[in-house]
Amino acid sequence: MDQKNLTALSLLSTINGLGPAKILNLISKCGSPSDVLQTSYQKLCNVDLINDKIAKRIQSTARTFSEFEKIFTIELEKLGKNNFSIITYFDEEYPKILRNIYFPPMLLYVWGEISTLKRHNLAIVGTRRPTNYGKRIAEKITADLATNNICIVSGLARGIDSIAHRTSLKNGGKTIAVIGSGLDRIYPPENKDLAKEISESGIVVSEFPLGTKPDAQNFPRRNRIISGLSLGSIIIETNINGGAMQTAEYALDQNREVFAVPGNLESPQSEGTNILIQRGTAKLIKNAEDVLVELNLKLKPIEGKNIPKQGADLNMFEQKILDVLNSEPIQIDLLAEKLNSSTSDCLVNLLSLEFKGLVKQLPGKQFIKM
Repeated sequence: MDQKNLTALSLLSTINGLGPAKILNLISKCGSPSDVLQTSYQKLCNVDLINDKIAKRIQSTARTFSEFEKIFTIELEKLGKNNFSIITYFDEEYPKILRNIYFPPMLLYVWGEISTLKRHNLAIVGTRRPTNYGKRIAEKITADLATNNICIVSGLARGIDSIAHRTSLKNGGKTIAVIGSGLDRIYPPENKDLAKEISESGIVVSEFPLGTKPDAQNFPRRNRIISGLSLGSIIIETNINGGAMQTAEYALDQNREVFAVPGNLESPQSEGTNILIQRGTAKLIKNAEDVLVELNLKLKPIEGKNIPKQGADLNMFEQKILDVLNSEPIQIDLLAEKLNSSTSDCLVNLLSLEFKGLVKQLPGKQFIKM
């Protein structure tokens, strides 16, 4: 995206009440971010989701473009000096998995290797005050995932987040740190060196401009990006009101898998994970293998399992499923509707097909033909 449109997109993102869906509608109707700022009030009001108040705000904001452009140009220069950069929702480098969430960030400020964003990513998050049990489990699960070429996403916070990042790096893995401040305002400050180390082989990500302080209201927005970049989120120790619980909720809203490690019933740090498991909103896991098998991300052969090859004998229902499936993911409820069958019958036969290596399950109970 050229600098004029990048500036316009950044300016549009500052308008109160103008979220991603409305910005995308405007650009679709008007042509480009800079065209939106030059569009008449009447035409703005004819765009879906845009009412007269928002149209007036856009026109009022458009009159500040020249002043904003000067400030934004200075910011771009600072980004360049610090080896930071920006990618937009419209850029090829923007991760598709994040583009598909509700309320995707229009701009991402990044520091490091951008290609890291498009790996097989799993989030690991948890309390800032882990028990020794939580620390051991976080290290073991992270190490096993890293050695299986899984990129770890976390929030650079104290506790479980820092353990996940450091363990991934220690085991030669890639990791993504999503922060709730500007790239030049790393928080907590003691993690500045960790952030730099992450940027050398992975990436640090923020949707906030340079200079943004780590204010409390920024962290829920950060948490939706953590889950949004990930195929699933692993929760290791959190109290009932912890930020990791927010990440779990966002993951569920984004149709992603949630995994939780059970803990001591008398430990406040395990209250959140135990409740997630009790409610059935998170799958209980004991190790990394449980996650890899669930998501079919294991790169090494699973010991003791002999997967039959293509051409295995199929029953009539299995063949009907294969006739419907293709390379495009389909959700289990829609598949059952297409087959005029119950969800439970479909799942039984899908499991059989998955064992035969003919079907793959994706997050959110979606399936594709292999």
